[in-house]
Amino acid sequence: MHIPFDNSYATLPEAFYSKLAPTSVKAPKLLAFNEDLATLLGMEGASNDEVTATFSGNKIPQNSDPLAQLYAGHQFGNYNPQLGDGRAILLGEVIDTNGIRRDIQLKGSGRTPYSRGGDGRAWLGPVLREYLVSEAMHALGIPTTRALAAVATGEDILREQGMLPGAIVTRVASSHLRVGTFQVFAHRGQLDDLQTLTDYAIARHYPDANGPMDLLRAVCAAQASLVAAWMSVGFIHGVMNTDNCSIAGETIDYGPCAFMDDFHMGRVFSSIDQQGRYAYGNQPNMAIWNMAQLATALIQLSQDKDAGVEEATAIIHAMPDQIEAAWLARFAAKIGITTATETDRELIQALLDLMQTDGADFTNTFRALPTATARDQFTDRDAFDAWAQTHTARIASEPDPTATMNTVNPAVIPRNHRIEEMIEAATTGDMAPFERLSTAFATPYTLTDTDLANPPSEAEIVPATFCGT
Repeated sequence: MHIPFDNSYATLPEAFYSKLAPTSVKAPKLLAFNEDLATLLGMEGASNDEVTATFSGNKIPQNSDPLAQLYAGHQFGNYNPQLGDGRAILLGEVIDTNGIRRDIQLKGSGRTPYSRGGDGRAWLGPVLREYLVSEAMHALGIPTTRALAAVATGEDILREQGMLPGAIVTRVASSHLRVGTFQVFAHRGQLDDLQTLTDYAIARHYPDANGPMDLLRAVCAAQASLVAAWMSVGFIHGVMNTDNCSIAGETIDYGPCAFMDDFHMGRVFSSIDQQGRYAYGNQPNMAIWNMAQLATALIQLSQDKDAGVEEATAIIHAMPDQIEAAWLARFAAKIGITTATETDRELIQALLDLMQTDGADFTNTFRALPTATARDQFTDRDAFDAWAQTHTARIASEPDPTATMNTVNPAVIPRNHRIEEMIEAATTGDMAPFERLSTAFATPYTLTDTDLANPPSEAEIVPATFCGT
């Protein structure tokens, strides 16, 4: 199998990483392989055996330069001065057929110098969750890391639930640079390394940026767009720590993530988010908070610190309006409006208020808006009918509101109860539910498997999701 590696991160100073190979596994078995993504990456001649050996970590491909990346980060608001890839190995980078540089990383590939006492492994459930949810996000048009392969290791690992089957997911990202990558060097006072990282990030992601503050401005814009996209599909990341925040503006580190069923601004699923820090409705605030931490790091490169603080403050203070504008554009399209006004914001909010009061299903309500069945999502149908009358009058001048709505409101999402059913089946060796979901999530705006659009029954509700470490 040929992977056209073209590694750049491995050429940076040794302070940025630890070079080491993944730990081999006992009896690897290929569970899933993303042929379309492999083609995009320029991979050729991939036999089943070679794919299995490579993406289990048992075979190091030619021209790979494996390493674990160093970073720090704020975890639920508390700064940890050293984190890093504790269970991941960057095999290397390729330039895909679109000319975009991509990282190829094994997650669950064994201990590294950053494991902090962990086993460096992943169990099957979170691996398959990340594979399906990241690919679903890609199909929804939301910037994200992608899944290339999932391999069972043939080894059990110990977690709170007991011994569980181990697995490795191979994920692809435009990079794995995080806010925490900048924080570690700023915190340590390694300003030469911080400058090198900043120059590298600009060259790789934002070549039009002119210096650290321009980089901050570009990352803030990317994050504003990303969090609005999450909100528009009811996605809750669950663990928006600065070490899980990509400066490329991609969704990264799928841990206790979830999609809402019934709508509520305060919805939380993550079992470790006891205070609701990363609740659905608080995600914009947390994106801004994360960018403030990036600003704090980048200010260290300013020759005039006072001027740097002033400029960075202005950039961060502009973020709420950026997010609000991106949110309004996204949600206006969800109700069939192509160019939104402030009055439309009130119309959108009125619908969300009705949905929250009634516990209406987020995905199905928006999907049903072009039809007469939308009112069936509500118990107070008179209240919805009054809203619908105003809505109908508003979209009367739109060129094709139904087409607008149907291209942004998915018919199927990765509902938590379906993901849990899939994981339970996979632990017994039954991959049929995984294949079913994979097929459905690839075309989320076309409902071919009607059962997957149904919200959970009361007995099927998943109250909490878990990280898997």
